[in-house]
Amino acid sequence: MIRSRQARRRAVYVAQVLGVTGAYYLSGRLGLMRQVVVDGAVVTPLWPPTGIALAALLCLGVRIWPGIALGTLVTVADIGDAFDLSRLAIMLGNTIAPLTAYALLRRTGFRSELARLRDGICLVFLGAFTGMLVSATIGGVTLLADDKIPPGRFWLVWSSWWAGDAMGVLVVTPVLLVLPRARLPRLGDRWPEAAVLAVAVVLASLIATRSSLSMIYLVFPVIIWAALRFQLPGSAPCALVVSVFAIVAGTDSLGPFAGHTLMEIMANLSVLNGCVALTALLLGAIVAEHRNIRLETERAVEELEALVEQLVPLSGPAARHGHGGGPERPSGKGSHPEHGAGPGPEH
Repeated sequence: MIRSRQARRRAVYVAQVLGVTGAYYLSGRLGLMRQVVVDGAVVTPLWPPTGIALAALLCLGVRIWPGIALGTLVTVADIGDAFDLSRLAIMLGNTIAPLTAYALLRRTGFRSELARLRDGICLVFLGAFTGMLVSATIGGVTLLADDKIPPGRFWLVWSSWWAGDAMGVLVVTPVLLVLPRARLPRLGDRWPEAAVLAVAVVLASLIATRSSLSMIYLVFPVIIWAALRFQLPGSAPCALVVSVFAIVAGTDSLGPFAGHTLMEIMANLSVLNGCVALTALLLGAIVAEHRNIRLETERAVEELEALVEQLVPLSGPAARHGHGGGPERPSGKGSHPEHGAGPGPEH
């Protein structure tokens, strides 16, 4: 029995590692479909594997790190023809970065439910902005040491690398964290509103990213609508849809991205995706936190009402019986013994 349990646990662990490896590789292939070359360095406006790696660590624990390492190894080896020391360094950087982000989040008491504002802030500033400094720095220094980029373009490559990894965390990780807890609306409940929201986010994304009138701001009312009505399970997928449409339009130089240089397009995509992800994540967390506070308050009021109902019988007639049958004490100044009850002798 013990051996069978251990074998089952090992089989589950191996399946989880291979699953993370496969998800990392497939998402990497999707990300490379919209790759751009910055001075010989291959970067992407959105690198989904970083979001998958961090979500896997938060859901399955640090023991899943071999799956991230294997996924990084396969993805990096598939980009070029030869696997050298520079690619090995990049693989290590892409593995250490999500581990660093995971350690920072756990140290601050991060909760994967993302039901508090502080969880959203920690994911943004520690998980995305701080944790991804590791991969961008190791990757940029490796390319510079290998003479694959000129020294004067280091910071440009570094910032593009960091932005792609950070956007992967901001856009992909929230979707994966809320996915296990997401529930479809009950039939006849909010299905019409959810369907209208899905159509609205697609139409708004198409107009905002394809129109030459620079109507990028059109996507934000839809993101706010999704966050207010469906919390993070609604706003996070909407942010992902907007980011995908924006990246496709940006890499094809369509709509508001037409006529701009590659660096300007990368900067605009980073700002747009960052603002959309921040709006969806933080507003969804705020709404969820307020909802939880309201539910806790209602629960406390119900408990208080039940306690009052239990205490009411104790304050009824039975509790006041000791004050009703005894003789009344005389009152007034003449009732005191030293004043007497009748007239005194005449002198």
